Amino acid sequence: MNATSAATASAVTFVWLGMVLAISFLEAPLKFRAPGVTIPVGLGIGRLVFRALNAAEAVLAVVVIAALAVGGAPAGITALTAVVAVLLLAQLAVVRPSLNRRSDRILAGEELPRSRSHFWYVGLEILKVAALIALGVGLLAV
Repeated sequence: MNATSAATASAVTFVWLGMVLAISFLEAPLKFRAPGVTIPVGLGIGRLVFRALNAAEAVLAVVVIAALAVGGAPAGITALTAVVAVLLLAQLAVVRPSLNRRSDRILAGEELPRSRSHFWYVGLEILKVAALIALGVGLLAV
């Protein structure tokens, strides 16, 4: 793999990892502990923040894929990239629609218990973090 493509993909991967860690594992749980933030307000903020994060993630995924395509990535790096992309796609296409429908209901005034979809999203997020770490480290070793 050429050095420029590997360096680009590695840098973008670690930026992506940092964004996911900061938003999903720091901002998201903390916002509900802030004084005066109700569940509906927190959900409204969360929807905006995660919509922006997911859009940024999609762009970052395309940049990583393009860098790897240009640089001739080894099979292991290509496989890790595919894993990260599939995890992101599962979050966006399978889990997020369910979470959006649920948050619509809560914002409309319904009181609902914590959803299983939320646990699926967090589980996929943990797997994505692990895959991003593996990808970033793998790219550094190329």
